[in-house]
Amino acid sequence: MHTKYEQNIQNFWVSGLNYKKTDATIRGLFAVNNEQYNELLAQAADYGIKEFFILSTCNRTEIYGFADNLNDLTDLLCCTSTGDADIFAEISYSKRGYEAIEHLFQVGAGLDSQILGDYEILGQIKNAVKIAKASGFIGSFTERLVNSVIQASKAIKTHTTLSGGTVSVSFAAIQYIREHFEGPSLTPKMTCPATNHIMTDPSTGATVPASIEDKKIVLVGTGKIGRATCRNIIDYLDTHNVTLINRTEETATNLAKELNLYSAPIEDLESELQKADIILVSTSATEPVILKKHLEGNGNKLVIDMSVPCNVETEAQKLAGITFVDVDMLSKIKDKTLQNRKNEIPKAIAIIDDHIAEFKEWYNMRKHVPLLKEVKNKLQGIYIDPIFLNGDVLQGAEYEIDEEKIRKVINSLAAKIRHNNTLGCNYIQAINEFIA
Repeated sequence: MHTKYEQNIQNFWVSGLNYKKTDATIRGLFAVNNEQYNELLAQAADYGIKEFFILSTCNRTEIYGFADNLNDLTDLLCCTSTGDADIFAEISYSKRGYEAIEHLFQVGAGLDSQILGDYEILGQIKNAVKIAKASGFIGSFTERLVNSVIQASKAIKTHTTLSGGTVSVSFAAIQYIREHFEGPSLTPKMTCPATNHIMTDPSTGATVPASIEDKKIVLVGTGKIGRATCRNIIDYLDTHNVTLINRTEETATNLAKELNLYSAPIEDLESELQKADIILVSTSATEPVILKKHLEGNGNKLVIDMSVPCNVETEAQKLAGITFVDVDMLSKIKDKTLQNRKNEIPKAIAIIDDHIAEFKEWYNMRKHVPLLKEVKNKLQGIYIDPIFLNGDVLQGAEYEIDEEKIRKVINSLAAKIRHNNTLGCNYIQAINEFIA
C-alpha cells in the first residue's frame, strides 16, 4: 500500500547508476528508451508517484522525484527494464533533499559526466523533463529546480571554459579512428578555396592520410549522436566515403543528402557491413543490431559502439579480426582539452553554489506564500472598512483599492521574513505600515 507523500524537500530523491561503478553492459540493463519512459509515466500513479522524471543516457540512468519511500521510485524505474530491481538496489546510489538537488546541478553542468563538461547532458535533461511534463508529472518545485539548473549550466558555459574545446563521445570515436590507423592527434582540416585541395594545419602540419580516405565507413543510427559523428567525420577525417543506415530510411536519406554522403536501407545492413572497414553504431535499440553473422569471415574491421545498451552482439565483439570499442573505452581517450576543463571546476562549483542558494531562498519563501496571501486579503479588507475610511459611507461606485500600496507592504513583509523568522511581529508591522 503506497502512502501519499508530503511534498517537501526531504521527500525529493534521486536514485540511479552511472559509468563510475557500472560498465556499459550493466547500464544497458536499466536504460530507458522513449517507449519505456511512456510506459513508466502510465504506471506511475500505481506507485503513488505524482512528480518525477527519468534521465537515461549512455552514461547514466537516474530517476528524480518525490516519494515517501525511495523504493517506490526505484520500483517504478525498474518495472519496465530488463534488469532486476534487487540488483539495482545493490549497485545504485541515492540522495535526498539538498544532496539530490546538488547532484542534479552537477549533472546539468557536466561535472558528473564521463567526459568532463559534456554540454549535451543539458539538452537530455530538458527533453526528459519535457516528456514528464506533457503527462502532468512536473510540478512547480521540479520546474523551478530544473530551470535553476539550466540557468546555472548556461552561466558556467558563458563564464568558464568547462565545456571549451571539442570533447564528446562522437569526437572521441573519430579520434580513435585516426589514432587506430595513423597515430597523430586530430585537427580540423582546411581546404584551399581556390583549388579545393587539402591544406596542412600550420600549427601541427597534420593532413588526413589517404589510408583513412580509402576506408569505407558505415554508420548505423542517425539520431543526435549519429548526426554529430557524421559532421566530425567530415570535419576531422575529411572523407565522404560514409554510408548511413537508419531504421527509418528517410532520416538517413535526408542526412546523407545534406552532408553529401551515401545511404542504404536497413534491408541492406548485412551486405553494407560486410564491405565496411569501419563500423560506427549509435542506435536506441534494446537488442543488438550488429550480429556475429554480419562480421564473421569478412576481414578486419574496426567496430565502435556508441550505444547503451550495447548494439553489437557479444559473440561479434570477440571475432578474429574485429577491433571492438564501446563507450567506456572511448572515455579513456585523453585530450589536452580535458586538463583545461579540470582547471575550470572551482569556478563552475562557485556558480552552482550561487544558484543553489537562490533556489533555497525561493523554496523557503514558498512556504510563506499562504501567510502572504492571508495578509494581502486582510489588507484589502481593511482598506474598505468604514473604520479605516473614518466613518465615510461609500456612495455609488465601489471604493478603489490601492493595490500598489498593498503590493509594497507585501514585498516589505516578504523581505523581512526572508531575513528573520519572526512571523507574528512582521504580520503586525505590515498592518501598521499599511494604516500609517
